[in-house]
Amino acid sequence: MRKTILVTLLLTFTIWPLAAQEPDTISQETTLIFVRHAEKLDDGTYNPSLSKPGKERAVRLANLLLKDYHIAAIYSTSYNRALETAQPLADSLEIQVLTYDMSDPNTLIEKLITEFRGQEVLIVGHSNTTPLLVNTTLGVGMYEQLDEKAYGYIFIVQASGLGKAGAEQISY
Repeated sequence: MRKTILVTLLLTFTIWPLAAQEPDTISQETTLIFVRHAEKLDDGTYNPSLSKPGKERAVRLANLLLKDYHIAAIYSTSYNRALETAQPLADSLEIQVLTYDMSDPNTLIEKLITEFRGQEVLIVGHSNTTPLLVNTTLGVGMYEQLDEKAYGYIFIVQASGLGKAGAEQISY
């Protein structure tokens, strides 16, 4: 009988406090990492692939994110240049690149924040869509459309909900 009481007390005072702390240790914020696709070929086509420097930048992006983040999902537009920017990271993580469209940015961002709560997600877009999605997440028009020659910006957004977010911009 004493052993049963002792085990019960031991479990109560060691496991219960851990369970009580669990919600505090799980992040309620989703980290959305937005990037514009890497350098594209100037071949005059509607849907160009990445150039050699673009392919190198995509590998640098993958290496940076592998080192500093635990990416749970990768989203990209359906254009070659965006998909090819995401692919080196997807290959390393052995996950599929999921495509999105821009028909309803609010719903897209809400879905990502909810579905990947407490996790980190890469979203690859374009010079106009990347700042738009960052601004949608923030709930304010903080970022302008990127210059056509501007590559290598990463927007890291910590979001607990639409309009409930903070962002930082870094380069790679």
